[in-house]
Amino acid sequence: MSHTSNYLRCLERELHYTEWGAGQPETVIAWHGLARTGRDMDDIAAHLSTRWRVICPDTIGRGLSQWSPDPGAEYCLDFYVRLAESLLDQLGVRECLWLGTSMGGAIGLRAAAGRLRGRIRRLVLNDMGPEIATSAVERIRTYAGSPASFATVGELEQYFRSIYAPYGWLSDAQWRRLTETSVRRLPDGRVTPHYDPQMVRQFIDHPADYDQWPQWDSLDIPVLCLRGEHSDLLEAPVAEQMRLRGPRATVVTVPGCGHAPALNTPAQFALVEDFLGGD
Repeated sequence: MSHTSNYLRCLERELHYTEWGAGQPETVIAWHGLARTGRDMDDIAAHLSTRWRVICPDTIGRGLSQWSPDPGAEYCLDFYVRLAESLLDQLGVRECLWLGTSMGGAIGLRAAAGRLRGRIRRLVLNDMGPEIATSAVERIRTYAGSPASFATVGELEQYFRSIYAPYGWLSDAQWRRLTETSVRRLPDGRVTPHYDPQMVRQFIDHPADYDQWPQWDSLDIPVLCLRGEHSDLLEAPVAEQMRLRGPRATVVTVPGCGHAPALNTPAQFALVEDFLGGD
């Protein structure tokens, strides 16, 4: 299934998104992780597009979306939720299903408990919960806040294969696509990941952004939590609490992955599709 590349002005910021399955009656919002882009969702979006329209945004400061001129105020969950609301309104999406990896899951949780309450009917959290491990945040900040640069795209791919090894199995073609869809060239000719390093200010200016137990406990929609078997971000006791309180999520451990499963295998497709298609 092919996709289209699109741009919209949301809150005076230009957002890029890809659209799969145009014309399908229901919509899935598939939102990527912290230092990634919407193109990470290509494989699962292509699969889901036989049943749903799938919208995969680049968060502000990532991929082809505009970088924020006010990083301290705009790189945070509340602003991302407002962007999502504007995006849905402009696309004419009254209700949707939400699939979010890592930060994309946190945005979905915040949205479903707040501005988009009643509009998100089902929520899939890919290795994200209402509490995340501090050690994992520090690990992510270390590489994301000071992104490496390389002389060649090939070297950048090897770097991605190393830091994103917890994603689990990816084919050579998938690693190549991940690299080519998240690379930008610097003024000196070197290449680096395609995001604004200032986006990690979220953890400085909004240190409690990912503490979302009150939002979690307020949810009354079906939730599927996919937890990477070796995840250092979503710890097993937190996932267990997600199963026991609030919306009482269905929690599934994804073998052979850490943070976060790449959503690129038939088994992972089936988990998501079966849940989104449930009554």
